[in-house]
Amino acid sequence: MTQHVHGYAAHAADKPLVPFRFERRDPRPDDVVIDILYSGVCHSDLHTARNDWGGTTYPVVPGHEIVGRVRSVGKDVTRFKPGDLVGVGCMVDSCRQCEPCHHDLEQYCENRPTFTYDSKDRHDGMPTYGGYSNSITVSDAFVLRVPENLDTKGVPPILCAGITTWSPLRHWNVGKGSKVAVVGLGGLGHMAIKLAKALGAEVTLFSRSPGKSDDARRLGAHHVIISTDAEQMKGAGYQFDLIIDTVPYTHDIQPYIPTLKLDGTLVFVGLLGNLESMINTVPLIMGRRAVAGSVIGGIKETQELLDFCGEHNITADVEIIDMASINDAYERMLRSDVKYRFVIDMATLDKAA
Repeated sequence: MTQHVHGYAAHAADKPLVPFRFERRDPRPDDVVIDILYSGVCHSDLHTARNDWGGTTYPVVPGHEIVGRVRSVGKDVTRFKPGDLVGVGCMVDSCRQCEPCHHDLEQYCENRPTFTYDSKDRHDGMPTYGGYSNSITVSDAFVLRVPENLDTKGVPPILCAGITTWSPLRHWNVGKGSKVAVVGLGGLGHMAIKLAKALGAEVTLFSRSPGKSDDARRLGAHHVIISTDAEQMKGAGYQFDLIIDTVPYTHDIQPYIPTLKLDGTLVFVGLLGNLESMINTVPLIMGRRAVAGSVIGGIKETQELLDFCGEHNITADVEIIDMASINDAYERMLRSDVKYRFVIDMATLDKAA
């Protein structure tokens, strides 16, 4: 039967999120119904709620960093049972037929993935609503098993910030002996440092702020280079196998290119938009260097990440908030006033609604 759900939604770009009651679909044979415990707060949530990228369909219930317990499963589901601790990330379906889908790269589905919110269900055409709610219904193929040993409150950001940085680390074969640099220390950057360190890499943070040095080292960075210091940047030449650029706004990448080794790559994971200026190809050509992009990760890869985090006891650094504080949290995110990710305790939803 149809499930009546309550959550928080944005109804217009210039309006705050408010309580919202809606219906989830009747569970299908392959569905898992999840009672949500925690929902992470991502910059994408804010951008979608405020229509910063255009195309938002209102009302929209954000949230794609979801951890909860299975309430029930459809008759065809064998991998999960009631009570299991599970997660749902940025996608809830894909075409499952194209070449990327066949290679477990659903995030690059040629027919576009079905996103956890502000998307349309491939079967009934109904809007998808995200994790700022008390439950969600998802095909078992897009549900992830969460290790029970992890601090559950710190798990939600792994499903977006974590996989966004893990996927390039794995694609570019980072491991023991690799030298990795991270540009920017925020939600993405702090996960990139933790994961690269756990993979055995020597990790450096590029930062404009000397004040972030201590925190970077606490998270696992071996070195910090102040990117506004010309001498430090000059001394960093020909060092890195991979640079993960997590900065979400337009910025000049030209100073970072010479710090790459032969065959090194700078990969964007935070910026959606145009670069500040054209890239001078000389340092690319002379070092066979590359500039690339990467987005989240497939379901198989995300499960691999969760298992890795379970083995190494890695979670995100989070600040727990109640549901009623979400609009204040958005304003604080715009000021970078969070270390390093907000997570909503969904037990506070009933009180807020």
